[in-house]
Amino acid sequence: MPEVISRMQFLSGDLNGRRAVIRPPWAGDENSFVEQCTQCGDCIPACPQGLIREGRGRFPVLDFKMGGCDFCRDCVKACKPGALKYDPQIDSPPWNLKAHILDSCLSLNAVVCRSCGEVCDERAIRFELRTGGNALPVFNQDTCTGCGECVSVCPNGSIRVSSNSSREKAA
Repeated sequence: MPEVISRMQFLSGDLNGRRAVIRPPWAGDENSFVEQCTQCGDCIPACPQGLIREGRGRFPVLDFKMGGCDFCRDCVKACKPGALKYDPQIDSPPWNLKAHILDSCLSLNAVVCRSCGEVCDERAIRFELRTGGNALPVFNQDTCTGCGECVSVCPNGSIRVSSNSSREKAA
């Protein structure tokens, strides 16, 4: 079954959905978010980590280069139009995003690095020692929250956060 892509992805030629932007937590599906967001930008300064920035069309996007999201919900509180929705009654996850370790990972290429595993509070990334002394990353999709903390510490840029569940190649 083909990946569902947004209108913006279609118009930009991203027909396989790999260049999808990451919206703030609890944004829901892309079409509903774009319809409800007024591009006011109130969520941008509300983020204590400074992860939300203005993206294409002045819509907010998340940038994990500076760190990971701790799901504090300050962006949700600042969102007056209600494009970001958190309901404590439902206690739904903030999104369906997961980290993906790319083939360019240093550890997968016999270089010692465990940066991503060291910052992963959920222990979704851990390292398993193999014969010959190499420690390879073992990733647990079930415990990954998609917080993006691992993205900022990867010295090789070998981690992506997306909703695409297939193994990705380095871009």
